[in-house]
Amino acid sequence: QVQLVESGGGLVQAGGSLRLSCVASGRTFSNYGMGWFRQAPGKEREFVVAINWSGVGTYADSVKGRFTISRDNAKNTMYLQMRRLKPEDTAVYYCAAPDEQRRLQDPVAVAGWYDYWGQGTQVTVSS
Repeated sequence: QVQLVESGGGLVQAGGSLRLSCVASGRTFSNYGMGWFRQAPGKEREFVVAINWSGVGTYADSVKGRFTISRDNAKNTMYLQMRRLKPEDTAVYYCAAPDEQRRLQDPVAVAGWYDYWGQGTQVTVSS
């Protein structure tokens, strides 16, 4: 059974940094793209960043230059380094991964492409 577990969220002041982790279990994801999404209260879930199987990231314009995605395939873990955080980054952050049929496909910025989701980790940025 595939499971994704996020960690690393918390409360931080504007301008601060946080590093989120997403540990996958139940299957190896080294040949699959993965992604991060976020959802703020009263808003729809939105794409943040994705990383393909070779480690290339694709970022939403709102986080480009501030967030960095990476992965450690040996640990089946994906990371999101967030810098220069803003109050508008406040949200629950979710990691996501696709089904096995998506092997070696580049991930997309659409939630429906992903089949597995973590429980989310809260990030709160105070002004």
